[in-house]
Amino acid sequence: MKKFSRVFTAQPHLLRGEIISVEISISRGLHAFHIVGMAGKSVDEARSRVGAALHNCEYPSPKHINQKTVVALAPADLHKNGSRYDLAIAIGYLVADGTLRPESNILEKSLFLGELGLDGYLKPINGSLALVQRAKESGFTHVYVPQQNAREAACIEGITIYPCNHLVQVCKHLDPEHTCPADHDFGSLAAIEAYTIPPDEQMGDEASSNTNNLPCFSHVRGQAGAKRGLMIAAAGRHNVALYGPPGTGKSMLAQAFTGILPPLSQDEMLEVTRIHSIAGIFTGELSKTAPLRSPHHTASYVSIIGGGTYPQPGEITLAHHGVLFLDEFPEFENRVIESLRQPLEDKKIHISRASASAEFPADCIVVAALNPCPCGFYGTKVKPCSCSPYQLERYQKRLSGPIVDRIDMWLPVEHIDYEHFHIPLDSENTTDTSLDIQKKVTQARTHQYTRNGEGKSNSHLKANDLTHMELAEEVRDLLIKSARALDLSPRSYHRVIKLARTIADIEGEKEILGDHVLESLQYRPKISYGTH
Repeated sequence: MKKFSRVFTAQPHLLRGEIISVEISISRGLHAFHIVGMAGKSVDEARSRVGAALHNCEYPSPKHINQKTVVALAPADLHKNGSRYDLAIAIGYLVADGTLRPESNILEKSLFLGELGLDGYLKPINGSLALVQRAKESGFTHVYVPQQNAREAACIEGITIYPCNHLVQVCKHLDPEHTCPADHDFGSLAAIEAYTIPPDEQMGDEASSNTNNLPCFSHVRGQAGAKRGLMIAAAGRHNVALYGPPGTGKSMLAQAFTGILPPLSQDEMLEVTRIHSIAGIFTGELSKTAPLRSPHHTASYVSIIGGGTYPQPGEITLAHHGVLFLDEFPEFENRVIESLRQPLEDKKIHISRASASAEFPADCIVVAALNPCPCGFYGTKVKPCSCSPYQLERYQKRLSGPIVDRIDMWLPVEHIDYEHFHIPLDSENTTDTSLDIQKKVTQARTHQYTRNGEGKSNSHLKANDLTHMELAEEVRDLLIKSARALDLSPRSYHRVIKLARTIADIEGEKEILGDHVLESLQYRPKISYGTH
């Protein structure tokens, strides 16, 4: 007696899906049930979950039959972890056992995803969008997923999604002539039908609802200079630091900043959703707005940068195409701060471990907020600074010169007079709402994409790109004179040019003017962070 079957499932690997072949062999012998192929603890436990689910649905169970059952997960050299293999193992076993007799071409074109409860009901999994995307690329035409993952999986067009609630439903769908032994318990289960996202729940309808949860720029009292600087940062995707005494609105400005970013494109939205789905933070609602990640300053190195035995994305990758807000920036672990050097420059991060290496995207805008000193009042007129020279020097040295060099804009957020808070918002100039600023940002980015290439903003320009940028002779002389006076590094010099180019794009100018250069120079750090 030899019985064999092959079905397919998938698992997340780094930030994409990997197709897994599930081969099941049943032969005579003493009772044995083995899962091979570098299976982790959660996969090995599928023996008990699948066995109990089959038994409770009154199917033949490998846990109660005197036979040898081997489940091989291929490729065998890829580490397997998670519970998403349960449905594939159960279906494969029933096919090998002869209980199910589906057409062979159906199994070859189908992917089975889902964790089984002991009663046979399916439970949701993480990463379904990435797995379905990989299934489509690999030529599969049908994917069976838990009901809770149907909407996420249906974001991938061109492949049929079948939402399932129970193992019996899947069996009946694969083999219409199949009669479940437990029909008296599960006969009321509805037949499986292909799922598509309803028109009234399309992705484009949700963007406005997500931005409504963010503060509006018009509700931020004063801070005209900071608002102007954040608009420039959004237009050119420049990294920015907000510094000033505590309680002046730095966090509120950073949150409002996300609301002025243009909506994500279709490709960007799918990429962001795929990352969040694999990380297990997908909320079930697709959004076209840029993500905002705000880790606490006590967060570990791995949680910010990513890593682990089998590399997983960190906060900087979860903020891809969005904003990474680092409040109390100098209070982060020094190792975390220094590890930002590469992603701030290259917009990606490399992680190497003994077991695996990975490259994760990190194309986000870093918004840092910090006080000028430990007490927060150095150089302000609010209160006298109570820090000793040693405390002040130690605090400012927490940010190294290379990190300061990689932040394009340093924006002061100053204390607002108390009388200003009693002025009704309606009497202020409220034309600079987040939506109004977003339109200006979108227009400026359109100029950049036309000039630099689609998706390439000014912050992505390399030094070689700047050498081809024509500057008027008086502008070039102003740049050189200012760089010498301020003792700018070559990196800072290039960042001034890129920032000036963004200011010109906002103003609708084809060439960089002297005023653009002067404004760009105003955003260099005025407090001696990173100096020794």
